[in-house]
Amino acid sequence: MNQHLNSGTQQVAPIPEDEMSFLEHLEALRWHIIRAVAWISVFAIVAFVMKDFVFGDIIFGPRKEDFFSYRAMCAFSNWVGMGDVLCLVPPDFQVQGVEFGELFTTHLKVSFFIGFAVAFPFVLWEFWKFIKPGLYEKERKAARGFVFVCSFLFMCGVLFGYYVISPFAVTFLAGYQIEGAVSNPTLASFVNYMVMFTIPVGLVFELPVLIYFLTKIGLVTPDFLKTYRRHAFVIILIAAAIITPPDVITQFMVGFPLFFLYEISIFISARVVKKAEEEEKANSLS
Repeated sequence: MNQHLNSGTQQVAPIPEDEMSFLEHLEALRWHIIRAVAWISVFAIVAFVMKDFVFGDIIFGPRKEDFFSYRAMCAFSNWVGMGDVLCLVPPDFQVQGVEFGELFTTHLKVSFFIGFAVAFPFVLWEFWKFIKPGLYEKERKAARGFVFVCSFLFMCGVLFGYYVISPFAVTFLAGYQIEGAVSNPTLASFVNYMVMFTIPVGLVFELPVLIYFLTKIGLVTPDFLKTYRRHAFVIILIAAAIITPPDVITQFMVGFPLFFLYEISIFISARVVKKAEEEEKANSLS
């Protein structure tokens, strides 16, 4: 088994035992990419076949008055004694296909994004299997649960975008009125907004994982995150304004979980630094 010395301590070299050439690494990466694309394709094909369910119940869900978020908000409003103040009712509007082939191409796009969202854990797993052999045992232990945590955060972000952002966005944007104009969005534009409200939010929810690895390699410290907390909050508000309609309530509903994730990231960064200092101290005493 290959071994090397680092600062007077002995570490076991990463698996596999046999050294791989650059071309062999490329070949291994190629097969991981192929399998990841295959996972996305399988779920995309399933979504493509289930056209009526995907569009009727998922994509066009926020257009319906009985959508879960509308019912939950209304029930909460009555429960806290506010009556129907928080009861949202989406406006009645038609979604149309204007350009030739728009329905088909949009169907393909929706199938791909659903395939990507559902296959996200499998794609991460393929990525993890590629980098895992090049890690030391200590590094593997530190990254244990990487696939689960990243997948969980991504799904939380997607669900948050779908059930929280999209209802407010659809109600606001479709209900916005200008004299002499009627809101009849195209299918492509409606789908683009639904994608923007979900997939990017899911990726933004990966912030704690990103901070963890940036701290591990020394690019970020908890003191740095605390020092620039106010700047980060401004950036978060700007990001919330970009991915939401110009509605202050919705922006804060998006910004609040991002603030929370940022604070969690500071805690995670502090834990990483503290653990590294304890290990360094233990190595110096041994």
